[in-house]
Amino acid sequence: MGSLIAWNFRLPAQGGERTTVFLVEKYEVGLDKLEEYAALLRKFDAFMKKRPDLFKGVKSHKVFRHMLGGNYGGCVEMTEMDSLADVEKSIARWMADKEFMTKVYAEFMALIVSQTYSVNIWTPAA
Repeated sequence: MGSLIAWNFRLPAQGGERTTVFLVEKYEVGLDKLEEYAALLRKFDAFMKKRPDLFKGVKSHKVFRHMLGGNYGGCVEMTEMDSLADVEKSIARWMADKEFMTKVYAEFMALIVSQTYSVNIWTPAA
């Protein structure tokens, strides 16, 4: 992926309960690319429905766009999964899939300001 991955995760609670984790991606879309980005989001939604095998383990996926304050064009994607192992398996599946890497991921990377991209793992605070 070419970016630093910060593994910030909380260990499961005692008794073996699973802790939901979120793959959180933050980035800015080039101001001249906002319309193309909106089209890519629709295309990605259709891709997720067409290829459920690639998204096994994904409980939810949300994309938030900046609205007020801060840097215009900022976005946050949150992908919810059951465990860190599910995140690792999903990333491995995505990176091994030619269609995903050459179409979806390549198009996404062409639309964002690359130095703004970061990816982290988050867990609920309580």
